[in-house]
Amino acid sequence: MSLAPWRGAIAHALHRNRSLVYARYLQLATLQANGRPANRTLVFRGFLEDTNQLKFITDNRSAKADQIQQQPWAEVCWYFPNTREQFRITGYLTLVSSDDFHQDLQPARIAMWQELSDAARLQFAWPYPGKPRIQELSAFEPAAPDPVEPAANFCLLLLDPMQVDHLELRGEPQNRWLYCRNDQQEWSNEAINP
Repeated sequence: MSLAPWRGAIAHALHRNRSLVYARYLQLATLQANGRPANRTLVFRGFLEDTNQLKFITDNRSAKADQIQQQPWAEVCWYFPNTREQFRITGYLTLVSSDDFHQDLQPARIAMWQELSDAARLQFAWPYPGKPRIQELSAFEPAAPDPVEPAANFCLLLLDPMQVDHLELRGEPQNRWLYCRNDQQEWSNEAINP
């Protein structure tokens, strides 16, 4: 698969904003079962090798995992402060869990787990996310999970983009491009009004 034409713009934005740790944070919007939006911040973990799919992590016990299983379409909004750029990326989410149908993606899931810090892995041993707070602090001080074998509730989350809206907020007028992928997996792009 060839890299999408918008990948260069994201690589440039990441490079120009590399001094800002939070430039790797973006917002992911999904739909709840009642049709209302749900939005949260995730950390961009790179691209799945030889693809245009963005990598994230999540806990399969989270509300987000249920939402994705019900409706896998989502959008991320990613803002880069130094270069004043926004990327809105719409696509299809794939949740790669321990009992997943996507056996071909298990090596990527395992590699992602092994790349995490000890502190990040520890969060997957905490109590069930979104449930009433457990008062015993010891519940948040579990034994360290295996650094090689992922926790059963650890998921690799992949976003396969279908459309990318890139807005540069600097300049008069501002610049904006829309990239779209067709059914033949080919990308087109067009300059559009900001």
